[in-house]
Amino acid sequence: MDKILGIGSRINHPEFGKGVVTNVDASNYWVTFIDSGLETIEVGSDFEVIEATEDEVDAVSFYEVENTLRSILKKWSDVSEVVPIADKYKGGKLILKPKDISLSDKEIPIDTFFHKIVMLRDRLRVMEQKINSHKVLDDQDKVDLQQYITRCYGSLTTFNVLFKVNSQNFKGDSSKK
Repeated sequence: MDKILGIGSRINHPEFGKGVVTNVDASNYWVTFIDSGLETIEVGSDFEVIEATEDEVDAVSFYEVENTLRSILKKWSDVSEVVPIADKYKGGKLILKPKDISLSDKEIPIDTFFHKIVMLRDRLRVMEQKINSHKVLDDQDKVDLQQYITRCYGSLTTFNVLFKVNSQNFKGDSSKK
């Protein structure tokens, strides 16, 4: 086959059966097959073309553009991503008990507390970005300020138990032994 198929082309693959091309780059097709779901196959592999759709093929897929845009927006905006709280804490409450029993307890919905922790993390990230892109600070000042922020992250690792997804946890300076 000389020409690369465009998105929407229908094929019949000897192993996966009938499917529709849902994404293309210079070397691969992402095909959603009726029986086996999404599979990636090489452009030159053996399959029957049922109906070809011609399209301009770029070396960068829509998926890659979308992921890159999402990453840039996450990095440079102060809009929070949706960060789920660990299931065991959903609907719970944080109770602060003073040592003096004549004083009343303070109860905070743990979801509210968690939201504030996530907002703090997001604001620290924005501050990191602003420090790193600052035009007046010299490199040593940037490193010094970055170390303070890293220590802040380290102080917040106590709250990692609240995160449902470990990849969203706080990470401090892991170089200390």
